Amino acid sequence: MSTTPTATAPETGTVKVYKLDPSHSEVAFTVRHLVTNVRGRFNDYDATIRMDTAHPESSSVEFRVKTASIDTANADRDTHLRSADFFDVLKFPEIVFRSTAIRAAKGGEEEIYEVTGNLEMHGVTKEIALPVTYLGAVRDPWGNDKAGFETTAKINRKDFGMVWNQALDAGGWILSEDVKVHINFEAQLQK
Repeated sequence: MSTTPTATAPETGTVKVYKLDPSHSEVAFTVRHLVTNVRGRFNDYDATIRMDTAHPESSSVEFRVKTASIDTANADRDTHLRSADFFDVLKFPEIVFRSTAIRAAKGGEEEIYEVTGNLEMHGVTKEIALPVTYLGAVRDPWGNDKAGFETTAKINRKDFGMVWNQALDAGGWILSEDVKVHINFEAQLQK
């Protein structure tokens, strides 16, 4: 698997450059609130994947998410999430992931890769490792070559300086520290 954020033209040989197709992709998350899970998504994001089919370890990915595009289907909650208590979107308009290493992992029938990279969020950069499933490649009815990728990860929001919370009278907190992130995307080969 290979991705790069700012490729202008595909390379020849075994390297294929893919750009994310946002109309067939999703960046979603779940966080525990009191006694239930609240789901949300980001609506504005982009990715470039440089996939070296002969040498997957030479592949790369860059993924960018616009923090102001957060959407939990509740306007008041979304306003709070955009504030300095959480994403502080005016100061930190993007979440960025840039891979630094990719290696094949055991996946049975699926192709799974461990993608290590730097996640920049809320002014903090941390190295993380993501299990990325390569869902395959196909040519669509209009002659476009597509590839699919999926990952699910757990991120501790406090690791990125998002510490707002409120104690409950009976003990505990309103929000969990851990946020489950799910990214599912289709990308189109650049010609």
